[in-house]
Amino acid sequence: MRKTLVVFVSMFLIANMAMAQGKRTEQKAQAGIVAGLPAGAAQAMNHVEASRIEADIQFLSSDLLEGRGTGARGSDIAAEYIATQFALAGLKPAGDHGTFMQKVPMVGITTEPGTSMAVTTPKETMNLRQLEDTVIMDESQQPVSDVKGDVIFIGYGITAPEFQWDDYAGVDVKGKVLLMLVNEPPSNDPKYFGGKALTYYGRWTYKYEQAARMGAAGVILIHKTEMASYGWPVVKSSWSGERSSLAEDKDPKLHLEAWVQLEIARKMLADSGMDLDKMIEAAGQKGFKAVPLPITVDAHVVNDVRHFQSQNVIGMIPGSDAKLRQQAVFYTAHYDHLGIRPEMKGDNIYNGALDNASGTAMVIEMARAVAASPVKPKRSLYFVAVTAEEQGLWGSAYLGQHPPVPAKDITLDLNYDAVPWVGIPKEVSAGGYDRTTFAPVFEKTAKEFGMKIMPPEHPESGGYYRSDHFSFAKVGVPAFSVGTGSTFEGHPKEWVDAKLTKMRESYHQPTDQFDPEGDYRTEAVMARFAIALGYKAADMPALVEWKPGDEFEAARKVSESGD
Repeated sequence: MRKTLVVFVSMFLIANMAMAQGKRTEQKAQAGIVAGLPAGAAQAMNHVEASRIEADIQFLSSDLLEGRGTGARGSDIAAEYIATQFALAGLKPAGDHGTFMQKVPMVGITTEPGTSMAVTTPKETMNLRQLEDTVIMDESQQPVSDVKGDVIFIGYGITAPEFQWDDYAGVDVKGKVLLMLVNEPPSNDPKYFGGKALTYYGRWTYKYEQAARMGAAGVILIHKTEMASYGWPVVKSSWSGERSSLAEDKDPKLHLEAWVQLEIARKMLADSGMDLDKMIEAAGQKGFKAVPLPITVDAHVVNDVRHFQSQNVIGMIPGSDAKLRQQAVFYTAHYDHLGIRPEMKGDNIYNGALDNASGTAMVIEMARAVAASPVKPKRSLYFVAVTAEEQGLWGSAYLGQHPPVPAKDITLDLNYDAVPWVGIPKEVSAGGYDRTTFAPVFEKTAKEFGMKIMPPEHPESGGYYRSDHFSFAKVGVPAFSVGTGSTFEGHPKEWVDAKLTKMRESYHQPTDQFDPEGDYRTEAVMARFAIALGYKAADMPALVEWKPGDEFEAARKVSESGD
């Protein structure tokens, strides 16, 4: 009864929002002029409506959904709403037991008051303040963890044999606390740590994972804005509430995962007679050796541990070819965000309109449009809203491990995450598309849509490893996220830059809210572009593959072998 009521209220609200907003004037030139498309794609593209996308974004990011925190009430309402939209569109359920829901067993961990961390240097004991000086986490799923250990400066904390790099060489880190840098050794050579583009070795997730594999007790990451690609407020908002992970995750976990402010780390080293800047420079040179420090850490971490189930929402449209319909193209977007921070004063709801009600609303509208087209592509299309992206890509990770279609039969995943509402885009960005054999098709389609392909604006941020397509890539499926560039029809650069800057400043903040003045034709054009890409991928004679030598090529071969 409760779910029925929720769905009814949701539908009533969304209908009224749509009527209140009215239909914006919308340019649909792309749907009529794109040449060479499969017939069904052009018809589906004509069904895309910016007003429906706008209304979905408004509802999904409303205060009623309380920031869609993983495992919270608002997240469950969002999942029910998405499933209802899939059902109304006529999609077939592709979740568990004939439903649209794929249950994702999870564990939520909240760092509780009473948590403390003291750092003792040769000169003093520094009692670090949670959220101000440091952010302290414990991913062991234990209610209490005590970590005491000597500190080793381990540089970037990377073991990369293909680059002849091993920060762990010659040092025993078992039971130690590792002080390390986020990011990776600087390089301008694209064949060496990706040049300016960040590889997975530079991601904070890798740092914790590798340290746990090596037997360390804990890791303290030094936060430097230029290296992390975001400021301390993002660290606070992203890791201060409940953090979730998969209940069935058996990988080793650290009892202490922490970030520390740059100046705190600088003082720790200065008290030890060392210069942080020189240490950072040394850590980027070949032959760097880990440095034991005359510093000890004493951490007491108190956790509230909660077991719960979240859900991915999965709907599908069967392909038209009797043989090829067992293979599929996936469209994905994450619907979760950061929820509510009860301890915060003022507006404490992280509504997540851009991140990622925008991408979720696009996937919903693509599903409606394709379902309304009388001609379907040869391979099946799956439309998926995943959970727990903000917690570490866990929803898509679970989906990758338990796909409704074997990974070897998934030809491509197209992911949508934070698409700005600025108008008609003249540029598209899709970091990683050129790593796949789909690249020529992508480039041709972009040209047909009158959009120039732009490289990632900040390759040093490691964007390829920060969204849900990465979970598909790890199991061998060619995958990338598709977004816009920074040129929009009829708007001067200064105006666009101001809009995009304001959106960037709202990243993981309560100010990421629905904009009634936004121009949601952006999402409509990008949804049509996505439909064109999906139909083309679904009708190709052969499956999309990684280009030879790509880091995910081996995973694709494993999936194809069935091992």
